[in-house]
Amino acid sequence: MDSKKIVNMVPKLKISPGLITFGIVIIVIFFTALNSFVIVNAGHRGIVLQLGAVRPVVFTEGLHFKIPFIQDVIPIDVRVQKSQSDQTAASKDLQIVTTTVAVNFHLDPNQANTLYQSVGLSYGERIVDPAIGEAVKAVTAQYTAEELISKRSEVSSKIKETLSSKLATYYMILDEINITEFKFSQEFNNAIEQKQIAEQQALKANLDLQRIEIEAKQKIEQAKAEAESLRLQKQEVTAELVKLREIEAQIKAIEKWDGKLPNVTGGAVPFVDVNNAQ
Repeated sequence: MDSKKIVNMVPKLKISPGLITFGIVIIVIFFTALNSFVIVNAGHRGIVLQLGAVRPVVFTEGLHFKIPFIQDVIPIDVRVQKSQSDQTAASKDLQIVTTTVAVNFHLDPNQANTLYQSVGLSYGERIVDPAIGEAVKAVTAQYTAEELISKRSEVSSKIKETLSSKLATYYMILDEINITEFKFSQEFNNAIEQKQIAEQQALKANLDLQRIEIEAKQKIEQAKAEAESLRLQKQEVTAELVKLREIEAQIKAIEKWDGKLPNVTGGAVPFVDVNNAQ
């Protein structure tokens, strides 16, 4: 069968202009409806732009109506965010100090549109990071290197106060700040170590001196006690006591004598052999 005959046998579809117009209207209504509503997710706010200009209204979480093709909604995160960076500063005694600072902050939900209008979405690198560095340098310069270690909580509190004031200017709220570590130069660390060694040696020498002084005082007191004892003994010695002691010694000697005279004697007295004489 000829192909032309087959084409002629197929009925031709006729689309009226009214049907085309209706279809276009349906499509326009469909896309208009889609563009008339916006959903703001949890933890976010919606910045309303009308023909590129920031509107004073801020959309909260949920479903909102907007003027289609006229208004756009920019979502912005208002949850707690973290910024951590390494900062280098100079202490009051001109020691180079390196510290790691971790900051938690969030945007003021009611002023999110003002922040977007003045800063945009790059507020972290434009505002937060420079503010952290400036606050750390300003506060660190008020303390010596040793005070930064011994007064760490006070330093952290002052940095938090300074940084909070700077962020509040741009409608950001500081939640918490953590200074993880202070690092100094190797020369300063060696000097601290030598100082600690010297202090320990001085303390040991002081304790040794105290021990020697105590021992000397003990010896003096002991000598005084012995001298006092001798003095008391001398006061008790009399002529009668000496005579009594001599008599007691003679009595003890007589008690020990076996009745025999000695065969040998010395000195100027001549020796007499009693046995031979008899």
